Order: sequence, then structure tokens, then C-alpha cells
Amino acid sequence: MSETSPTGSAETPGTPDFDEMTRDIAEVPAVEVIVTVAVNLMSAAAVKLGLTEEGDKYKDLDEARKLIHALAGLLDGSATEISSFHAAPLRDGLKSLQLAFREASLVPDEPGQGPGEKYTGPIYG
Repeated sequence: MSETSPTGSAETPGTPDFDEMTRDIAEVPAVEVIVTVAVNLMSAAAVKLGLTEEGDKYKDLDEARKLIHALAGLLDGSATEISSFHAAPLRDGLKSLQLAFREASLVPDEPGQGPGEKYTGPIYG
């Protein structure tokens, strides 16, 4: 049985109201969206590096590489859009992930070739 939302659109229970979601996201500042995405990428990369309580259960360095690279690209691309108040801890987190990746790799990448180093420059550890 479907219900009618306040916007007049029919929806079934458990189905997201996309009009409401659009209004909600429209009220969020761009900096907050960028930071939220960055934190999600950092969290996912930490899991794929085996840095959580579960340890190696979800470890996948290929996936971690992709997430770290995406995080570095996001931070590089948004550097002029977010303040250093937001950017500094994100850059620190990125560097920690890059170092953890280097440490976890059986055959470490050459300096400058690791995940995200295209954007950050070589990471030594």
C-alpha cells in the first residue's frame, strides 16, 4: 500500500523520499560535503589496510590503494575550496594512510609511485 508524501509523490514504506533528500543535501555547505566524503574515504582505506579491530579480516591492499589515491585527488582538487582548518587534519590522515600502506606492502612502491603520491609527492617512511 503506498502513501502520499507532503510533496504529493507516492511512496511505499521503506522507500527513500528523494525530494526530501535533495532538500536536505541542498542545505549542507560544500565544505561539509567534501570533508564528509574525505572522512569516508579515510575510514574505508583504514579498513582495507587492516587498521581496525578486525585486523586482517578485511585487508585488501589493492582496494586500499584505490581509496587512498581517490582521497589524495579529492584533497588536491579541493585544496583552494576548504580552509586549512579542515584541510590540515585531512592531509595528516592521508599521510598516515600512505605510510601505513607502504609499511603493509610486501614490495613497497618506489618513492613517488605509492597511492596518492602523484598528488602529494613522495612519502618516505
